[in-house]
Order: sequence, then C-alpha cells, then structure tokens
Amino acid sequence: MLGLKRPYALLVAALVACCVLVTVAWVSVDRYLDAPLDVPGDGIAFDIVPGTAFVAISRELSKSGVLDFPQVFSWYARLGGQAQSVQAGEYFIETGTTPRRLLQKFVAGDVKLYSFTIVEGWTYSEMISALASHAAIENTLVFEDWPAFLETLTTEYDHPEGLFLPETYLFPKYSKDSEVLEQAFYAMQVALAEEWERRDVNLPFSTPYEALILASIIEKETALADERPMISGVFVRRLQKRMRLQTDPTVIYGIGNDFDGNLTRQHLRADTSYNTYTRHGLPPTPIALPGLAAITAAMHPQGGNEIYFVASGLGDGSHKFSATKAEHDAAVREYLSRQRATRIQGK
Repeated sequence: MLGLKRPYALLVAALVACCVLVTVAWVSVDRYLDAPLDVPGDGIAFDIVPGTAFVAISRELSKSGVLDFPQVFSWYARLGGQAQSVQAGEYFIETGTTPRRLLQKFVAGDVKLYSFTIVEGWTYSEMISALASHAAIENTLVFEDWPAFLETLTTEYDHPEGLFLPETYLFPKYSKDSEVLEQAFYAMQVALAEEWERRDVNLPFSTPYEALILASIIEKETALADERPMISGVFVRRLQKRMRLQTDPTVIYGIGNDFDGNLTRQHLRADTSYNTYTRHGLPPTPIALPGLAAITAAMHPQGGNEIYFVASGLGDGSHKFSATKAEHDAAVREYLSRQRATRIQGK
C-alpha cells in the first residue's frame, strides 16, 4: 500500500511543480509583455513590408535593439491568433511602448500616414505622373491599364478625365496608386451627386457629367474664387442662346501634347471634338480635374446679361465681363494695350 502511495505522491509533486513553473513562466511573460521596450527617447520608425512573416518582424525588432526576446513576442502573437492580422506600413514606436501595445498597434494598422494632393486644374495624366513620383506609393498602373481600371470603378464613363476630386488624400506607406485613385474617384462621385441635388433650375445641361464638363472649363478659365460663378453665368447664357462657348482651354486640350504654349488663329480654326470655336455645346469630356468650388459654380451660375469675358491684363488673373460685342471688343483692345505697355516696360 505504501509502495503505491509513493509514486502517487511523486506524481502529485511533479504536477504541482509543473503548475508552479507554468505559473512563474506565465507571470514572467506577462510582466515582459507589459514592460517598456528599449526605445530611444525620440522614438523610432519601423517598417513592415507587405508579405513579411511575423517571425521575421520579431527578428528585425530584435536586430534593431527594440525587442529583447523575439521568440516570446512571436510565440505570444501566434498563440493569440494575431500574427496573421498584422498590417504592413511604417510605424512609429514611441518611448514607453510595451510589447503588448506594440502588437496591438501592428494589428490595428496604426501606421504613419502619407498624403497626396490632387491639384485643381490638373489633367488626369498630370495626376498619374505625380502619383508615379510619390515615394510612399506603389506604382501598379500604366496608361495601357486605364480602360480596365476605369471599368472596375464605373461602366458609366469610358474616359478618366475629370473623374477624380482634387483634395488631399491620406494613406499608409506601400499603398497602391489604384487605392489612392479609388478614394479620389468615390469622393468625386459623392461631391458631384450632392451638388447636383442642390443645383439651380433651368440649367442648359441634363446630367451631372455635363455639369462636370462645364466645371472643368470654369476651373481652367480662372483661379479667382469670386469669378467662378460669373464665368459659369457667361457659359450658361451662351449655351442657352445656342452660342458657341469659344473658350481657349478646350482648344488647347484638343491639341494635346502637340501644344507648345502658343495658341494661334490656325489652332482656333482647326476642328476637333474639343474645339468650342468650331462646335456648339460642351466638349465630349471634361478637360481637367475640377475642384469643388468650380463644380458648385457650374451648378449655381451668377445671373446677369454678360456673354463675353477677356483677361483684364492687370496681372492678377482677373477678367473683364461684357454684355455686348462692342463692349467686349473695347475690353479686348484695353487688354492688348496693357500687354504692349508691359512688353515695352520689360525692355
């Protein structure tokens, strides 16, 4: 009987010892997970490249001197099912951060955000070039990809011009150019729909896309906020009167890459689908990426009887607006006189 009790007692003792060891180990691990990492006083940046295994992440943290026990950190993440949920990007690890909080940061994707600004009046090709030069964006699109990419966004339009709202967009490092463009596309769809719902009555166009085309022309004609509704009013009245818009930016857009900066009479006479000197109505697509202010102006043109405008020549980007051809001709002569005076003074 005593012989049976001894092995039993040894087994119980061994189990107790194991429980004690496990408890001690767990307490040690728990304390380690809540102990501050060895981070410099001003913090440290840490990159997680897409597709990196968590074991490699732990190893890299150890190499950088931040993490003392990478195996424990890796084991804890795998055991809790969090290792597969870590998000790529550039992280900033602040002083006082613990391993547990660091893992939470990795899983939450609490990354440093970069920005990309689409400038009002850019063409979509200028936007693509700027995207391609951004260091934090992964370039995946080339011009040949645009038809297929546009089809993933919408089947309503077959031309990308004007479809991306000029704003500043935030994203983590390693984001794809297509992901940034999706943000800009859907932002434009929301803005356009909201403005269309609030539009004035009796406008000479029947779809939000036509309003977008007009907005792009307004965007290219002036950078002055108080002039946008006035220019919109001129174009709306010309459309209502079946007058040609006769706006230079559309002609320039139709010329494309062949335009050398000098718009000639020959250009104005050369018929293209974008030449509003030779054709009535709006061009077939937007000619640039219009901002929200230009879109609002297209939907809410300023009233009046002006149907002409020309640059004032004052050097501030302003224009002179006229109701009659005689007034407009006088404004043109005034503009040319100022241009000649400027050239003489510059000599």
